[in-house]
Amino acid sequence: MIRVRELGRADYAETWQAMRAFTEGRDAATPDELWVVEHPPVYTLGLAGRREHLLAPGAIPVVSSDRGGQVTYHGPGQVVVYTMIDLRRAGYFVRELVYRIEESVIQSLDGLGVLAVRIRSAPGIYVDVPGGASTDPRFAGKAKIAALGIKVNRGCAYHGVALNVAMDLAPFSAIDPCGYRGLRTVDLATLGVDASWQQCAARLVERLGAHLASKGAATAAEAALTADRAPAAAQEKAT
Repeated sequence: MIRVRELGRADYAETWQAMRAFTEGRDAATPDELWVVEHPPVYTLGLAGRREHLLAPGAIPVVSSDRGGQVTYHGPGQVVVYTMIDLRRAGYFVRELVYRIEESVIQSLDGLGVLAVRIRSAPGIYVDVPGGASTDPRFAGKAKIAALGIKVNRGCAYHGVALNVAMDLAPFSAIDPCGYRGLRTVDLATLGVDASWQQCAARLVERLGAHLASKGAATAAEAALTADRAPAAAQEKAT
């Protein structure tokens, strides 16, 4: 069972230090947790982050953290879920963790009527947008709606995923998001989705809880979900 901790709006640096302390202090019996939070405006640099990707940060603070990846922005209107998972106990490794987090976002967005996809070698989740373009052809016609970064210490993961719900997207234009020049970012509100922060957080937490459980538990949860959906799917097909 994965515990869910609601943090409300919390400072990024303080939350990061709390994640580190939780991970360093946990043992084999410590339950996994999902931390749900919204941050005040902040740019964060991952371990590989290069400051040249901070084009014009202005007054928004910049924090260098120990997560993977380059630079991103967190701010009000964005659902952030930190995934505190003991990978050894769960029975999968960091690449599969990333896949499971991405799948959780894809399924959450699907439930809101939004088709979302992965892009090879560019972790995160992307959606189609009119006129979406970038200097990288992989992102032509696409915009990023969710970013993720992970850190593993002693077999335990922390950091997690950020989903853009209804936020001021302007600060993304002051960086190369995730290190990609010209990459567009988008939120659900811009896509015309009328869903609250709380609704999106609950949906994402439910999907993460199913996908990030141990291998056996996650498989059982997905089988049950598929069975629950089957009658409705059959009815839709019949009509």
